[in-house]
Amino acid sequence: MTNWTLAARAHKMNPSVIREILKVTEKPGIISFAGGLPSPKTFPVDAMLEATQRVLTQDGRSALQYAASEGYGPLRDWVAHDLKKQGMDVHADQVLITTGSQQGLDLVAKILIDAGSRILVETPTYLGALQAFTPMEPDVVSVDSDDSGVLADDLRAKAGQGAARARFIYLLPNFQNPTGRTMTEARRAAVAAAALATGVPVIEDNPYGDLWFDTAPPPSLSSRNPEGSVYLGSFSKILAPGLRLGYLVAPHALYPKLLQAKQAADLHTPSFNQRLVAEVLKDGFIERHVPTIRALYKQQCEAMLAALDREMAGLDFQFNRPAGGMFLWARLPEGVDAVGLLPKAVDRGVAFVPGAAFYADHGDPRTLRLSFVTASVDQINHGIAALAQAIRDYRT
Repeated sequence: MTNWTLAARAHKMNPSVIREILKVTEKPGIISFAGGLPSPKTFPVDAMLEATQRVLTQDGRSALQYAASEGYGPLRDWVAHDLKKQGMDVHADQVLITTGSQQGLDLVAKILIDAGSRILVETPTYLGALQAFTPMEPDVVSVDSDDSGVLADDLRAKAGQGAARARFIYLLPNFQNPTGRTMTEARRAAVAAAALATGVPVIEDNPYGDLWFDTAPPPSLSSRNPEGSVYLGSFSKILAPGLRLGYLVAPHALYPKLLQAKQAADLHTPSFNQRLVAEVLKDGFIERHVPTIRALYKQQCEAMLAALDREMAGLDFQFNRPAGGMFLWARLPEGVDAVGLLPKAVDRGVAFVPGAAFYADHGDPRTLRLSFVTASVDQINHGIAALAQAIRDYRT
């Protein structure tokens, strides 16, 4: 009989609450506001098909071969140039192509976290980041946050000093997952100043920044202190998540260790996928394509907000009004627990994600996340009505 002995870090790994909930949404007839999935309507299938033909015809053997761990040169060049709109002055040799931005979080965790070291996160924060960080056994400290993002004074208070100084603070300034909030320009200035004053590096995750509805968000946090920041980006939300293509930008002092961690993880991100995306992007396609995503998501967000205004009247159901992205954040009436509500909602044909899983500690059981991007307007209207009825059922 073989006895497997798991590493201590393996016991720290937990299944994704969202992935488990998605299994429920596969039942016929369920309207899902649960997943963080981009709308398949936005996937540029025709452009991908044409680019695939060109890549295979022009340089197919190279596209199907092993490649440099840093990533495909023309794609790294594109990223460096594109980040100018974030106010960043980036060179291609700072860009590391990753297998989704989730891998970027994993690489950061591997090279920056020791067991017991302090890291700072927003309240609440992205569940996938907590999954990436937790196996490294950090002391995860939540920084108080409001509708404008983390509070700079609390960052200073929790930064620590000397050997106990936080290894980094992890932030999603634009249309944050899960809350949909965006950090204001004034708050970015205050947070960047606090991070610089305390010596705490910033890990800036920006998968949703291009998905604004009417006004682009302020310049990136990384533009304020490039030597003290790692910036993570993704092609999943603006092209297709199935490509698993993301990138990180790091200062030269940190880049070699991130590259070594990348080499140990998977040698390189699939070279064919990189060449395919570079081919799609090279003629300004993204400037034509992303506005169509914004228009669709804005319409769906407005439909959900209108439905919530209508259906939740009198229920003390609180929710925010995001200016972009894929999610909005809500708080249930007093005495209603989101985990307890979920089965009742599913019985009525609608699903959501309970919010407590997004907190590093002391999760608020009354919170929940709603995604508006994969449901039609008709489904949104029916789903929000069903959710309101489930809340009434719970209270009776």
